[in-house]
Amino acid sequence: MHMHLLRRHFSSLGGVKKLGVIGCGQMGTGIGIVGARHAGLEVTFVDPSSKQQDSAKSMISGWCEKEIAKARLTESERDSMKFEFSTDLTSLSDVDFVVEAATENFDIKSKIFQDLASITPAHAILGTNTSSISISKIGGVIPERAHQVIGMHFMNPVPVMTLVEVIRGIQTDDQVYAETLNLAEKMGKTCTTARDVPGFIANRLLMPYINEAAFALYEGIGSVEDIDKTMKLGTNVPMGPLTLADFIGLDTCLAIMRVLHQDLGDSKYRPCPLLVNYVNAGYVGKKSGRGFYNYSK
Repeated sequence: MHMHLLRRHFSSLGGVKKLGVIGCGQMGTGIGIVGARHAGLEVTFVDPSSKQQDSAKSMISGWCEKEIAKARLTESERDSMKFEFSTDLTSLSDVDFVVEAATENFDIKSKIFQDLASITPAHAILGTNTSSISISKIGGVIPERAHQVIGMHFMNPVPVMTLVEVIRGIQTDDQVYAETLNLAEKMGKTCTTARDVPGFIANRLLMPYINEAAFALYEGIGSVEDIDKTMKLGTNVPMGPLTLADFIGLDTCLAIMRVLHQDLGDSKYRPCPLLVNYVNAGYVGKKSGRGFYNYSK
């Protein structure tokens, strides 16, 4: 019944036209950019912080200026991109698809999805950009809409990185999955599908690697520079694990390691004490001016 109604609605609409993005951080802003630029969607951003909204607006204008300078975007194309900003989820009452990109915290996401279930239209697909929290668990918060909940894990920076990991909860409808793949492709992305287990594919592999690099530093096996140089030149990755951690945000890395450790129950996912100390000290990476490296110089 649900699937039939959804298919009928989308075929009459001609697919997704209006996208809601929750969270004006780097990820949310990037998702809005590719939604407007490549998929031609009307994008509404929701973030309670006007400061965060201003930061998103400057990120969008900066991205547009760079694309125009590289002749990858015309001024008329820039002007045709449609963005709206709001502090209230009620502004998403007419969207076809939502991507939630709020803080990586189940309680915060749970409240957002409860609100979305009552605010968004009955046909709207409710996506989350979570990098580690169970899609089935988020869907379980709103059983009446759980079939429309799906994971859409974009990579940072979103306008540059081509991958989207798509994760189905055990409740997710086939049609919701198909529509999500279709939308991601319209955004210019390539999709992989992961099972709904902690960390999915990308972070199940990446975060223990970063955590082990932190242990290598903690145990004095090598300096920050030598650890990164060894992995960069020895395995041909574009940047070393500690530089990558600083770009991702050490707070995000720690949050994901804690989810892996707690949900999988294996001591091999224990967060490195040095990573914990750095986050406690506010050394969370490039965004704070200091992480494994010092960016304030």
